[in-house]
Amino acid sequence: MYSPTTLVDGAITPDETATAYSKVTWRLIPFLFICYVCAYLDRVNVGFAKLKMMSDLGFSDAVYGLGAGVFFVGYVLFEVPSNLIMLKVGARRWIARIMITWGMVSGAMMFVNSPTSFYILRFALGVAEAGFIPAIILYLTYWFPASKCGKVTALFMTGIPMSGVIGGPVSGWIMSRMDQVQGLASWQWLFLLEAIPTVVIGFAAYFYLDDKVADAKWLTAREKSILERDLTQDQHGKKHSLRDGFTNPWVWLLSFIYLFFTMGLYGVSFWLPSIVKASGVADPLDIGLLTMIPYAFATGAMILTGRSSDAKGERRWHLALPGLAGAIGLAWSVAYADNTAVAMFALTLATMGIMSTISQFFVLPPSILTGAAAAAGLAIANSVGSISGLIAPYLLGVVKTVTASTNAGVLVLAVCLMIGSLLVFTVPARLVNRK
Repeated sequence: MYSPTTLVDGAITPDETATAYSKVTWRLIPFLFICYVCAYLDRVNVGFAKLKMMSDLGFSDAVYGLGAGVFFVGYVLFEVPSNLIMLKVGARRWIARIMITWGMVSGAMMFVNSPTSFYILRFALGVAEAGFIPAIILYLTYWFPASKCGKVTALFMTGIPMSGVIGGPVSGWIMSRMDQVQGLASWQWLFLLEAIPTVVIGFAAYFYLDDKVADAKWLTAREKSILERDLTQDQHGKKHSLRDGFTNPWVWLLSFIYLFFTMGLYGVSFWLPSIVKASGVADPLDIGLLTMIPYAFATGAMILTGRSSDAKGERRWHLALPGLAGAIGLAWSVAYADNTAVAMFALTLATMGIMSTISQFFVLPPSILTGAAAAAGLAIANSVGSISGLIAPYLLGVVKTVTASTNAGVLVLAVCLMIGSLLVFTVPARLVNRK
């Protein structure tokens, strides 16, 4: 590690600090953003495939819901081991491995022909992708102190809504135009075509990313020392050991808070196309274009919330208020489910709030943990939160099978968001606020 006292000659100006962080932001965030777009698109494009795959293969809503959710069984089981392996082998190697393997498994989804093969490949996809999000969040802490994590985490995580902005129309077009091309169903083309970029970018990650500040040839020695100075100061008072990551009670509390927020996230991610279709829109391309709207607005909401959070040094209200907005939006979408315009407005509000909670949540753990503790703690939080990926889709699938409507299930997700928002205030402000 560079020593600020030996490498920095003279006082460091605010302009120098701003330039150093600007270089890191522009070098890393656009590329990591693209990685996350691929990750999320490969994870949730099953929501679009569902529009025709279910009828082609004779799947019920319950089968779909379980298949969509079983991804998270593999994901949760291998999340912590994956992040600990990254500590040993380095970020660029492990991030590249994750992307290449999950891209290959996602493409193999085109061969699904039964509920069993659907479940097996969704489980394998979870295993392949396990550790990706906590690995990236941990990787960002190698470059940014906690006080600057709100904005950069939000910028990175705009990959979630932008996968909807990009993936909605693209997925809708594939579903509308590629059916029976070369004898393949449209949903088979969907899995194949959307997996290719992930594999390509996975190989690029190996050559593009640097494991740490010291390896960055694109930074000057002075810029490196500025970053190392801030990172060293940021470690003061945080938990460091691997054991701390597993035993710290705040980690487990944050994990369960995240569980309630992700209930809303995966409800929207997996069922938004179906909710839009139920409101009276039939053409898959039109469904794709309409799902783009909530995600586009959510992107802006995430960035503005992250900037405000860093500027004020306040974390809890910036997490709780978006959660409440998400709950109100989901409930409103149920109340006006038969009115496409009002339902879309409500779903847009819900998506803006829900997406903002996800990016803001991941600012909290690095405020408490660093090093091996952060690797374990982030993985635990994401693992517990990801259990909702199994619960939420299956819950909605069962409710729809029983009631022929998703309304009751969506209201349950709204309540979960409200509970998560209230639990945020059980975390002391002194632990997470930064100025």
